[in-house]
Amino acid sequence: MKHVIALDVGGTGMKAALVGADGALLHEARRATGRERGPDAVVETIMDFAAGLRAYGEATYGESASAAGVAVPGIVDAGNGIAVYAANLGWRDVPMRDLLSRKLHGVPVALGHDVRTGGLAEGRIGAGRGADRFLFVPLGTGIAGAIGINGVIESGAHGYAGEIGHIVVRPGGVLCGCGQRGCLERLASASAVSAAWAAACGDPDADAADCAKAVEAGDTRAREVWLDAIGALADGLVTALTLLDPRTLIIGGGLAEAGETLFTPLRAAVAERVTFQKLPQIVPAALGDTAGCLGAGLLAWDLLATNAADPTHATEEATEVSA
Repeated sequence: MKHVIALDVGGTGMKAALVGADGALLHEARRATGRERGPDAVVETIMDFAAGLRAYGEATYGESASAAGVAVPGIVDAGNGIAVYAANLGWRDVPMRDLLSRKLHGVPVALGHDVRTGGLAEGRIGAGRGADRFLFVPLGTGIAGAIGINGVIESGAHGYAGEIGHIVVRPGGVLCGCGQRGCLERLASASAVSAAWAAACGDPDADAADCAKAVEAGDTRAREVWLDAIGALADGLVTALTLLDPRTLIIGGGLAEAGETLFTPLRAAVAERVTFQKLPQIVPAALGDTAGCLGAGLLAWDLLATNAADPTHATEEATEVSA
């Protein structure tokens, strides 16, 4: 059975799969990232994980993987296959595509940004299926975005497209790691809500999920924290809608697990803020934490299709890897 290897590398854990031509997850596996061991050890873990998946595919399906796709966090140069920088993993300028292709005996490898890769899967086979224009926004430790146009994710001229977490929604507000103050992700990410609720309720271990439960129970302090975050989120999203005019807005990440506790007031807040803009459908992500793996698989299948359409592309890649 033809299949590809898909890897989704996170700050604490890696998710991997063998993905069939129809997008089916044929085999799934997980492994700790082990970032405390340093960036070189993390890269070696990725290589070993991929090699183990290749061996499993050969033993189970009688043939090697046709390609591999890997999604990584941070700054990614997808065109050149380089993981440029990831603060939470400590690496810089890792030639991930070439290293992984060598480890996998020369199979073609596609590299992608984790959020954009997850957005690719949500747009094609998840909540955005059938939408010609969509915006995928995961609300996790931070906030990022993936801009989908006709089934393809727009990466921008320099690979930074979609970073809506750094839209300033509260000028002069809380300092962000990017150097600005009042960025969206410092006010409306899952980690921001966790910090605000921990301070409000006096429990340092309280998190965003606890805040959502308290909102549902009628806690007025929780409701204030929750609505403050939703107001900031709506402000950032309306800016994004004004610029991008998506047909579907897909919200994912940990905060979206609150369901209608999030979506009902969020839809209302966005509707209150639009003037001439057209309201998109605002829907929850459908693929959960498998989106990154599925997206990495799609990248791998797309690469095979590109190579089939342009054999010189495959030859050039093979030459680069063997050099």
